[in-house]
This record gives sequence, C-alpha cells and structure tokens, in this order.
Amino acid sequence: MHVAVVGAGSWGTTVASLASRNCSTVLWARRAEVAKEISEAHSNERYLPGFKLPQSLTASADIEEVVRGADVLVIAVPSHGFREALLELAPYVRPWIPVVSLTKGLEQGSLLRMTQIIDELLPGHPAGVLTGPNLAREIMAGQAAASVIGMQDLVVAEALQGVFAGGLYRVYTNHDVIGCEVGGALKNVIAIATGIAEAISVGDNTRALVMTRGLAELTHLGVALGGEPATLAGLAGMGDLLATCMSRQSRNRLVGEQLGQGRKIDEIIADMNMVAEGVKTAASVVELAGQHGVEMPIAEEIYAVLYQGRAAADAYRGLQLRKAGHERESG
Repeated sequence: MHVAVVGAGSWGTTVASLASRNCSTVLWARRAEVAKEISEAHSNERYLPGFKLPQSLTASADIEEVVRGADVLVIAVPSHGFREALLELAPYVRPWIPVVSLTKGLEQGSLLRMTQIIDELLPGHPAGVLTGPNLAREIMAGQAAASVIGMQDLVVAEALQGVFAGGLYRVYTNHDVIGCEVGGALKNVIAIATGIAEAISVGDNTRALVMTRGLAELTHLGVALGGEPATLAGLAGMGDLLATCMSRQSRNRLVGEQLGQGRKIDEIIADMNMVAEGVKTAASVVELAGQHGVEMPIAEEIYAVLYQGRAAADAYRGLQLRKAGHERESG
C-alpha cells in the first residue's frame, strides 16, 4: 500500500512518519528545500526541531509525483488552504481511494467541514478524518497516544487502522464523522479561552469551568449539526479539548495567553510559525451557532476579543453576567 500525505507541517510530518513504519509513504512539502531535508537529512527542523524522521519516509515538492500512485491520500494543510490543495491535486488522484483529513477547522464563508469539501471536489472517494488528542512532539517522542478515524464506511476505517497505528499509538474507529470534525474544530476556540485564563490568572476553578462549559458548547452545536453526544465525550471531543487546553505545546492556548497579556491578534499571528486554527474557526462557529439557534457564550466572547476589540479580561467578566440555567442546556 502506498500512502501520500499532503502537507509537511508538524502534524502532517508526524502522521507521515507513523504511516511510513507500516507502508510506503511519501510526503508533499510546498517548499523544495523542506522536501530535500526530509528525504536526505531525515529531519524537519522548522516544524519538528530535534526529531529524526524514519529513513523510509521520502518527500517531494511535486504534487503529481506524490499523489498519482497513492492508495491512501492524507490531507494535512490548514483549513484556509484545504480547497486550493484539493483542486491542485484532484487531476492526479486515482479513483475510489480513501481521502483522510488531518485538518481541525471549518472553511470560512461556506462553513463546511473538511470532509464535506472532499465530497464536493473528489466525489466517490471515501472521506474521513483522523483526529484526537494528538500533540505531534509527544507522539514523535514515542509517548502513548490515541486517535480516531471518523469515516462512515467502517470497513474502510478498519483497514486504515493498520496504516497509522503502531507502538504506543492506538487508532480507534468511529462512524460519526460530523461529531469527530466538530470536536476537533471547536476545541481550538475553547483553548484560546483557556489561554486567556492562564494569562490573567483567574484560577484553576475558572479554567475547569471554561473547559467543562466549553465541552457543553461544542456538544450542543455538534448535535445540532447531526453529530452524536458520545463522540463529543470521547477522544475526538473531550480528549482533544483537554489536551489542547492544558498543554503548553498548544498553538491555540498560546494565542489566548498572548491575548491575555494585552497583545493584538495581528501581532500574535505575525510572530507564529504555525497556524492556530481557532482564530478563524471562532468566526465560523459563531455564525453556525446563530444559524442553528445554539447558545455559545464562550465562543461569542472569544469572537469579540479576536474581531471586535474586546479586552481579554472583559471577556471573562462578560461570561459571569450571564444567567445560569440548567447545566444540560446551552448557555
């Protein structure tokens, strides 16, 4: 089996490294010098400094060369470039092969999930998502972790388990693609809120409150979109939320910390080496919630901080002004 991974960021490179232990794997990098470094020096110092990559993993900057012979196609580009990447590679994709997204976000404007874009541009291909509490550096260091392959066709999903799993990295299957994708996208917004909490020193009780009510918010929206509550209580929801909110490796939590220290979002993004999906997702989430009548006060406050100039500390004061209803209800 031949695996093609499109996108040589930290998570794309990590998943390509995992797959290369089980299958012939090639990684597409946009920059030729990065592809050369991966193939010859077996490293990707820009995104995974200090880690050696498997010698069996090769890379190329030629998208046709990477994609044309693939039996499994994995897309690991940010949400804002997802559609463009699929359009670029579509002429070279073999019929019917599964296409797996690693991207945790929503497309701005259309509000589509990544598998919906796959279905639109590559019809007939089984579309799925690999998601969960996966910090790339910990997995590269060999620490125990688990992911979920969300795919409606569980026969294909079970076959893909053997592509990615190995060592201390476990891969589960789940038919609930919507729940898996919603959990992965929305947890980034809650992580920004948790980062703000860290910066303004509101205390562990408040951080626990934000994470728990954040889980409730993403669950309410996920169910409204057709997802299942059990999915949002599992690895793709609560698991990913906890890892992203607690870890100092989290890009979205870092954004929140910087906002809490008084920096502007444009300055923060300009200084970052990698994409923090929660910044764009916040706007899409608020729009989706409005369309489906779901109250999401945490997401709304983060949107106000990112796009309406609200001070980070005021966001927390705003949350406290809301009347508390039944715990199982939104809001």
